[in-house]
Amino acid sequence: MDVKTIEACCDPVLAEPLDAGEAEDLAAAFKVLADPTRLRLLSLIANAEGREVCACDLVVPTGRSQPTVSHHLSILAEAGLVTREQRGRWAWFKVVPERLAVLRDALGNG
Repeated sequence: MDVKTIEACCDPVLAEPLDAGEAEDLAAAFKVLADPTRLRLLSLIANAEGREVCACDLVVPTGRSQPTVSHHLSILAEAGLVTREQRGRWAWFKVVPERLAVLRDALGNG
């Protein structure tokens, strides 16, 4: 999946029509979250104690293999929705609230 970092986007969809470029950028951002596994991972990270979680703790709750979880976490990180911090052997992830706010605000009513 070709992922670009989610940046500031555009006026809310309901405020005025998006131009073609804005629509493409916004669609790409939502495409990252359109996968149920990625959406679940984002939710698990956002609701974890301390708002961060080790990748190793995401395998069982998602019911996915470690390589699959890592793949989806990489896509979320490439999109800028989560940050990744290596701690020894394990990768820890945190949600980037500002990136989620861009998507939320795009759906606002202006």
